[in-house]
Amino acid sequence: MTSEDYDRALARIPKWMIALGFIGTGLAGRYAGISGVAGFLIGALAAWLNLRLIDRGVNRIVRLAALSNSAPGKVRTGGGIRIFVQFALLGILAFVILRFTGFNLAAALLGFLVCPAAALMEMVYELIIYGHS
Repeated sequence: MTSEDYDRALARIPKWMIALGFIGTGLAGRYAGISGVAGFLIGALAAWLNLRLIDRGVNRIVRLAALSNSAPGKVRTGGGIRIFVQFALLGILAFVILRFTGFNLAAALLGFLVCPAAALMEMVYELIIYGHS
């Protein structure tokens, strides 16, 4: 696979997440009511935000590694701390929202698993499209 193939695969994952989000929201509504719908949507939104934060973090690490290779003395520190604080704040915010609003916690957890499910769907898609080579 070329780098363009990887870029296209990474661009498809949010689309898989949206499709799974719609399907999961319908199923959560059918089986858990409005609290299930709200919980699933919160979890799916947190999964999407988590994917974006990880993407930004990885891109920052790659840029810093490239910068350190080209100019060893000019690498800025503190980026990892900022990323950690963002993840921690996201986790605390999600806990507070889910704990004190009465959303269905099981549905929220399933919503948060939309990202790994989208990655698995992308793998299956790649296997079907490009074969078993």
